[in-house]
Amino acid sequence: MTQAPVRTEPKTTPAGPYVGRPMDRVDGVAKTTGEAKFSAEYPYPDIAHAALVHAPIARGRITGVDSAAALAARGVLAVITHENAPEMKPSPSASMLNMETMAVSGSVTFLNTDEVHWNGQPVAIVVADTLEGAQHAASLVKLSYDELPSTVDFRAELPNAFPQKSSMISVGSAKKGDAEAALAVAAVSVDLDYTTPMHNHNAIEPHATTAFWDGDKLTIHEGTQNVDWTRKLLASKFDVPVEGIRVIAPFVGGGFGGKSMLWAGTILTALAARVSGRPVRMMLTREGVYRTVGGRTPSTQRVALGADADGKMTALIHTCVTQVGNVGGSPEQVTSQSRHLYDAATILTEQKQVSLDVLANTAMRAPGESIGTYALEASVDELAYKLGVDPIDLRMRNEPAKNPMDGKKFSHRMLREAYALGAEKFDWARRTPEPGSMRDGKWLVGMGVATAFHPSWQLNANVTVRLSVDGGVLVRCGFHEMGMGGATAQGQIAADALGVPFESVRVEYGDTDLPIGPGAGGSMQTASVANSLIAACEKLKKSMLTLAKKSSGSPLKGLKLAELKARDGGLYQSGAGETYVSILSRAGRPSVEVAIGSDTGLGAVTGQVKFMSKFMLDNRRWMKAASGAQFCEVRVDSDTGEVRISRWVGSFDVGRVINAKTASSQLRGGIVMGIGMALQEETLVDPRTGRIMNPSLAEYHVPVHADIPPIDIHYLDDPDPTMPAGILGVGEVGITGVAAAIANAVHHATGKRIRDLPITLDKLL
Repeated sequence: MTQAPVRTEPKTTPAGPYVGRPMDRVDGVAKTTGEAKFSAEYPYPDIAHAALVHAPIARGRITGVDSAAALAARGVLAVITHENAPEMKPSPSASMLNMETMAVSGSVTFLNTDEVHWNGQPVAIVVADTLEGAQHAASLVKLSYDELPSTVDFRAELPNAFPQKSSMISVGSAKKGDAEAALAVAAVSVDLDYTTPMHNHNAIEPHATTAFWDGDKLTIHEGTQNVDWTRKLLASKFDVPVEGIRVIAPFVGGGFGGKSMLWAGTILTALAARVSGRPVRMMLTREGVYRTVGGRTPSTQRVALGADADGKMTALIHTCVTQVGNVGGSPEQVTSQSRHLYDAATILTEQKQVSLDVLANTAMRAPGESIGTYALEASVDELAYKLGVDPIDLRMRNEPAKNPMDGKKFSHRMLREAYALGAEKFDWARRTPEPGSMRDGKWLVGMGVATAFHPSWQLNANVTVRLSVDGGVLVRCGFHEMGMGGATAQGQIAADALGVPFESVRVEYGDTDLPIGPGAGGSMQTASVANSLIAACEKLKKSMLTLAKKSSGSPLKGLKLAELKARDGGLYQSGAGETYVSILSRAGRPSVEVAIGSDTGLGAVTGQVKFMSKFMLDNRRWMKAASGAQFCEVRVDSDTGEVRISRWVGSFDVGRVINAKTASSQLRGGIVMGIGMALQEETLVDPRTGRIMNPSLAEYHVPVHADIPPIDIHYLDDPDPTMPAGILGVGEVGITGVAAAIANAVHHATGKRIRDLPITLDKLL
């Protein structure tokens, strides 16, 4: 067997006293004691509750509404339908100058139309004094429909797929050379088809909204991944000033992309509060989330690989078809990794889509790459077997020195080192290559490996930092906390940048009253906020030095900031220096505050344009991505086909790790989600009606503790010099490659290839 590559130690820069350490989350106690308030837990006097009525058809028109029984029910305040709902503005069109339009979930103006566009669309909302009263009354609302022909069957519609247009984040098609011709003459080749089903997010906190109007001013408590975009879209929808809307989301109980858009529930809760004149809360049932919040698109994929006799790839072809809704949805970058991972002489990627009468799909953890790496990496494994080459060795033979598609430099590429580290920790050398050759009693044992990949992005962020005379530091930015430890990480960054104790830093976030922050998605939030936070801390140190120099008695007089080091709560050169507290006390100042970025007006637009220009220029110069190697051991019951994951090692190149504890948790969580994708998760859609048939956790299966093995996480912790603080991101890359590693391990155990997810025992028997 070919040995795994020799591990080399990556170059690292020393971490600060806090950055890199496994710090506990600052909100850990609040969450574990129940002190943390989520969006459905804010008390308001005289609060009412709301429940939705869903359409049971995929396409048609409402011909009648009978709400008499519902209105007669005890405690009912209103039944709002298209017949009596106040008019709202249509959703704005997509525009890069108005980034919030990326959060538009669809074109339907809910309850302002008699048209039905998908099975499950909200067609009425009932408001009552109690939650139980609202839900009961919703069951009493009767609507009649004129049902129209609909297109809801993804597989049946595949012949009508059309080319996907390219956007800034998703390339429709790309090519280098003639890959089909190269494939036809390749010495060794594979040409394979894969399918993945629709998936739903199933965050532990179902979507919930609490809304309160005071005149034209609206306060919204919302579990959202983007408070700013939510505020702006609600202002547009209700035709009120943006400044009059406040969105509060300090704690979000998981999102995974499902809370990145403005969905019907949020809009209709605000509408219900306006109509009833009372604060209104709506907590979607789990089924309600399935009916009104989009999930991951299904896909069909073709991967064809050609290689010479030595295993050097001569052709790489990756094509796919995904779905969007006729009223909204975004295509996924399924072939993204296939343009970057292998040094194939010719490459062809092509993405198509079909448009159906279904709920708009949306981003779900690593949209595109999560399912795209499954097809690509399973195919690489098949090619390795056909060549008689170790799967890691084949990948290393085709590891590129520069981006394969366009020749751009990699800003940071240590995939060889990640594989070497992972192979060592997993003991890959113990694996015997023949399928079915490893056994433990009745259990067939298999080992599989796959590459993880996710591009690294960055958005604009506005930040203020205040340093007070009591030594406290206040960081303010409207970013988001969904369990990943964002406030803790930014506190670590600020403490190191200013040279103050971590305990003295307080971070405020999750509120539109704060400076506008980026959305939580695409593994970009930490780097985006860190970029502005580091700049703000530099600006603050300059201000403190300037203030110190105004005093003749300051030991900092005559020194430049470049000559000083921030430590021990102040600025020092060797042994001489002064604390921030001393500087402020001498100047008679209670605090000094600095800001980075502009939130409003022309400054905000200009800043966004400048940032996007820099982002696009940066992307033309560099290919930036987090990557890694997923190692999996499975055990398959030889009698029943039951698959159990027995060991996992993930080895990652994610740039600088800010918090060793929360980063490992993020990567581990991604792997758990990938295990669910590989073995259990599948949204079942009736191909006749378009109705989701398993809209609950009783029927949509996700992993539980008994399904998850010990997951060993390793990372190189080598900073990317082109990214803020060297961060590449950890939130998305963990799920990529997981399904392929499992599929490859199952083949190694059983000799059977499963190319249609999920891998269930009926497919193995």
